[in-house]
Amino acid sequence: MDIISNVIQHLFEVIRGLGYFGIVLGLAIEVIPSEIVLAYGGFLVYQGDLNFYWAVFFGTVGALIQQWILYFIGRFGGRPFLDKFGKYIKIKPHHMDIAENWFNKYGSGIVFTARFVPVMRQVISIPAGIAKMSLLRFSLLTVLASIPWSFLFVYLGKALGNQWEHIHEKAAPYVTPILLVAIAILIVYVLYKWYSNKKKRGDAV
Repeated sequence: MDIISNVIQHLFEVIRGLGYFGIVLGLAIEVIPSEIVLAYGGFLVYQGDLNFYWAVFFGTVGALIQQWILYFIGRFGGRPFLDKFGKYIKIKPHHMDIAENWFNKYGSGIVFTARFVPVMRQVISIPAGIAKMSLLRFSLLTVLASIPWSFLFVYLGKALGNQWEHIHEKAAPYVTPILLVAIAILIVYVLYKWYSNKKKRGDAV
């Protein structure tokens, strides 16, 4: 555990030293969970080392780069690559099964709503790549979902100041409503897709 703690502490020092680029790098490779990186960015805002809005901006950029990486893994490596190497990026086969089922059933719009669901917010990018979804549409939906996430955790890190390490405990009252809204959006989206498909079948008769 001491070795892990030392590695994580070193990563925080790297993020501090690189500033905004450190946030981008931390999110792009996500050795540390994204909310921790963003909260630490908020702490650096609290200390006066970073600007709040630029921290949110670069947090969004980092999230987008991470999802681009997963998208291109799906596009050029496909499911065989993930079945063989997915364990090294913490993606399990049953996560892929769920993500592929969601994408095939509900279409590309699920890229936005899945961003607010734990685990799925990363995994959903892979079936999007496999399906060769438009990169522009993929990027737009990813950015729209990443902005509120980045804003929330940078803000909480700034508000907590020296107590930023308690981010998981303090974030729960804020994250729960976001998840509920995301679920509501997902339900509306699913109903919309169901109605659209039903109407198309009716028109085809």
